[in-house]
Amino acid sequence: MTTFVDRVVLHMQAGDGGHGCVSIHREKFKPFGGPDGGNGGHGGSVSLVVDPQVTTLLDFHFRPHLKADNGKGGAGSNRDGANGRDLLIKVPNGTVVQTLDGEVLADLVGVGTTFEAARGGRGGRGNASLANARRKAPGFAELGEPGDRLDVVLELKSVADVGLVGFPSAGKSSLISVISAAKPKIADYPFTTLVPNLGVVRVDNHTFTVADVPGLIPGAASGKGLGLEFLRHVERCAVLVHVIDTATLEPGRDPVADIDAIEAELSQYGGLADRPRLVALNKVDVPDGQDLADIVRPDLEARGLRVFDVSAATREGLRELTYAMAELVDQGRRAAPPAEPTRLVIRPKAVDDAGFTVEAEPDGSYTVRGSRPERWVKQTNFDNDEAVGFLADRLARLGVEEKLAKAGAQAGDLVRIGDREFDWQPTLYAGTDFVPGNRGTDVRLEEKSNRPSASDRLAARKARRVQEDGTEVEAGPAAAPDVE
Repeated sequence: MTTFVDRVVLHMQAGDGGHGCVSIHREKFKPFGGPDGGNGGHGGSVSLVVDPQVTTLLDFHFRPHLKADNGKGGAGSNRDGANGRDLLIKVPNGTVVQTLDGEVLADLVGVGTTFEAARGGRGGRGNASLANARRKAPGFAELGEPGDRLDVVLELKSVADVGLVGFPSAGKSSLISVISAAKPKIADYPFTTLVPNLGVVRVDNHTFTVADVPGLIPGAASGKGLGLEFLRHVERCAVLVHVIDTATLEPGRDPVADIDAIEAELSQYGGLADRPRLVALNKVDVPDGQDLADIVRPDLEARGLRVFDVSAATREGLRELTYAMAELVDQGRRAAPPAEPTRLVIRPKAVDDAGFTVEAEPDGSYTVRGSRPERWVKQTNFDNDEAVGFLADRLARLGVEEKLAKAGAQAGDLVRIGDREFDWQPTLYAGTDFVPGNRGTDVRLEEKSNRPSASDRLAARKARRVQEDGTEVEAGPAAAPDVE
């Protein structure tokens, strides 16, 4: 079984925030000492970090589900809950993070590069933090915000300066084993190399890395052989070296045809046309190999390719080849644009940007979208009328009521915020201050119990619209219950 995996699907789940606490301080001769409920802790986040000791994604192949710790709930006596521990995932250098649809989220290159893939949920505030001059003893607390849930694809693209490409058994593994300290598997049968091998080469004062890519065959770019799985490992290479077997005994094979076949696969894969090429005619220690190299060299040089006769067995021509590699790598590094210093870009919000939008839906309902109102809804305990009234006050102060009215919403229309549906009653909330009452209740919500739900009214309005068009419709139950 291979120990190298370069593509996995991860299911990440950040920690949920802890719930706030509802508590009233009590002591002897002081039964009502005020609210003292603590805040919930924040949930842990899931982050990816490049570690030089990690070279494969094998661990995630067997453990694809990753979850950070949840935040702890608050407690009485103003005790805040503990934050959940962040989950730090170590990945190899060159890991690309994508969505399931192929959208690139991050390209992790460089030791220590970190990407926060899933953010933990905020902890809910306790009733001590929610108290103010009007609401001195809140009978509710905020719920913890759920953490992000995200499925991502991790792809490993080797970070190397030079890529060795060629047919199986062309001698790529032997070549990298003698020019570097890499020790790949070497045998006399095709597809010996099943994983990319990286080696560090030092030439005078130049140091660069070389990648030995598993053998390519015609049709590799469309999934034949092993090429489709490993062509991605040459994407980052600045120089490509064709390693050609001049002593092959396979019928119909010759160096020029081998190069044409490999170039066709690289062209079909795409994105590699601008990389400089070198040609290493390998196995010239064999008499027939040297004769064939002498025959094809003029044709290859006529194409503008630099050709080197090499032998991994006798190390003939390796010095000239490595110097040519170092020269092209150095030219590529000098031609690369200089790294720009990191700048902090501040983009202030527009004066009229409220942070949310109101959209009218074709079915007559309205949808409010925005991070703040959606987060407030997630943190509201809808079993507590006082918490619902507090949410309504916050939405009114944010301007949701005003924008709904401008969008044409009428009293009783269905309004969606996040995964919740509401029966909109602007006369209850807009411009109204908190009305004191029993803890856990809100007198402004009591009169709503006898009214039909917004879903029922929406279904009745659809039925009337169909009847006005001349079509009979059979009455039925509402599509969805009204959630308060």
